Amino acid sequence: MLEIIALSALTAFLTAVGNGAAGEMGKQLLLSTGALARRATGRETPLPATREGWESLAGHVHARLGDDRRQADEWSLLLRSLPESTAGLPSGSGLPPATRHFTDRKDIVKQLRREATRPAAGRPRVALLYGPPGIGTSAVALHLGAVCRDRFPDGQFYVDLRDGSAEQGPAPSAVLLRLLRQMGVEAERIPPTEAGREQLYRRLTADRRAMVVVDHASSVAQVRSLIPATPEVFLLVVVSGPALALEAEPVPVSGLSDRDALEMMRKVAGREKVARATSRMPGVLAHCAGNAFAVKATAMRLLTENTELDLLDPAPGASGSDPVRATTEAGCRRVRPETARLCRLTALGGWPSVTALLAAAAAGVAEDEAARMLAEAADAQLVEPLPDELYRFRPEVRRHLAGTAGPEHGIPECSAAVARTLDLLLNRALHAAHAALPQSWRTEPAPARGEPYRDEAEGVAALAAEAGNIVRAVFVAREYEHTGTALRLGRALWPLQLKAGHWDDVLPALRLAARCADEHQPASRIAGALHFQLAHCLGELGRRDEADREAGAAARAEREAGHLRGEASSVELQGLLNLNRWLYEAALERFVAADAIYAAIEPGQEGADDLPRAHALSRRHQGRALRGMGRLDEARSLLEAAVEFFAERGEAYNQARALTDLAETLHDAGDNAEALVRIAAAERLLTPAAIPHLGYLAALRLRCEVAR
Repeated sequence: MLEIIALSALTAFLTAVGNGAAGEMGKQLLLSTGALARRATGRETPLPATREGWESLAGHVHARLGDDRRQADEWSLLLRSLPESTAGLPSGSGLPPATRHFTDRKDIVKQLRREATRPAAGRPRVALLYGPPGIGTSAVALHLGAVCRDRFPDGQFYVDLRDGSAEQGPAPSAVLLRLLRQMGVEAERIPPTEAGREQLYRRLTADRRAMVVVDHASSVAQVRSLIPATPEVFLLVVVSGPALALEAEPVPVSGLSDRDALEMMRKVAGREKVARATSRMPGVLAHCAGNAFAVKATAMRLLTENTELDLLDPAPGASGSDPVRATTEAGCRRVRPETARLCRLTALGGWPSVTALLAAAAAGVAEDEAARMLAEAADAQLVEPLPDELYRFRPEVRRHLAGTAGPEHGIPECSAAVARTLDLLLNRALHAAHAALPQSWRTEPAPARGEPYRDEAEGVAALAAEAGNIVRAVFVAREYEHTGTALRLGRALWPLQLKAGHWDDVLPALRLAARCADEHQPASRIAGALHFQLAHCLGELGRRDEADREAGAAARAEREAGHLRGEASSVELQGLLNLNRWLYEAALERFVAADAIYAAIEPGQEGADDLPRAHALSRRHQGRALRGMGRLDEARSLLEAAVEFFAERGEAYNQARALTDLAETLHDAGDNAEALVRIAAAERLLTPAAIPHLGYLAALRLRCEVAR
């Protein structure tokens, strides 16, 4: 025996694999583990759904390894197949720069530093920083990071949740995803499941001295899994609004005193310009009410213009109004009427980011004119500039602008603005989706109107760059009863989930689009397509039971719509979901059923030209299911046929995948010499960029060589 496997090591391995070893090779490892677990236990062993289930399985497997040297060796080597997620945390600060105009807040910073540095004594270091919109909570958090940087040598990490395109902000699993990316984990090494991501986060932060800032949190659920389990990690949760019911040190942020507000104005505008307005300052300060955003916006007007003093006063009838609202109204008075109109109409959609093209569509103006208006609006603090000629609204500013759009411009004009923006986003999304998957029947043809993208890479990049706005557009289209647009936008997300792995991003939109299809176009092809996309997305995120239900809904809708190819594809997806749950008999039944549906497509019917490839993929899937059942001769025959087909078609990637399956099957059968030949053939087909696959093949090679 190579080594005695500790029960704890086996449990940790099985739990990690079950929580979602990342990427395509993570799925391959999952299947190999399932086949080996079935062999060890001598029966079908469905994929456990809980930690207790994994512990129980580990116990059953471990009890048998002492009597079977070959299996013990195999498990020992398999444990080494789980790739390391990352070497460690990146050094330095990942926080945005602190504002240079930060003023006072000494007591608040002192309280936060006390929580960050106190003896842990078994209590996680967590602080909740909260206050009204615009009061300066984010500025406090960034200032704290700047002055405490040396306290956290293993890194400072920042996640801003305000750009979430879904109605309730990012889900907890998506927050973990963003944080792990900030921590330098490569996308293909991030587990798909929330449990797997939390486990990785805790491994990365174990025995580290780091600071994690989550800005604009809107629920306890978003941050609960980030509460540190190690004494030297400090979690700072920032809320723009009332406090959350989080077990943390509560740190409220109140308004600036008049003295501090005046000092901030001097820092921004200069002492001379503030001095000129001395006689009017009491009213101005009362108008700002200690709100840092209002104070800074007023100071910027003093700095950038020879502002007349009356422009610092609130509008007639604005006495006692919210300072952010009053500042937004002042900004609208400061810019040209057409610029204020553009801001109000653009704000209606709640877009995570704004380009000149999007704003131009909302306002019905030329793109170059919209660009000039956005620059003017940024000077007036109505929008915030971002890199790459992007802009965004502060949430509280956007809400006020959108709320005044109807009274200022009328409901018909507002509706027309939203419709124009949705048309633009749909047009660009359809062009990008078609470019990303030009041969796929799951994407619409490119529209005749609009500018096409050059190639697949540009199409995927364009969809990824606009993902937040496209997802948001599904919600906006539903709200404004543009049902067809909502459904087509949902379908256009397919390349993002298939080729770019944006499962967390697209999931909220797919849920809504599928529900919308059921309400308005049940038993239709588009309903089937959206349920299929939702099932695929849920399956990739490890939510296998939900995914199976959605795949069933997709198959029913496609069957009722008379769409054989769609039905067969959905049934095949059910098989893949069962395969990944180690339900090999059920998976085989679904694959055979899908193959029969494909066979019912007659020459000349839609999908007939793709039948040879569909049957080849089905043979591969059936071979994988048979391998899991231990029917190795049958599995080998089907996998060899799939390898031959893909070789004839020149599909190197699919040929390499089928060769990997075949090598594992040969290894299971004890034919390691032949397995090594197939491993070498697969390696020759892969490019150096296929690092995870090549790494998996290297581990499989070792398993075969040791077993010879």
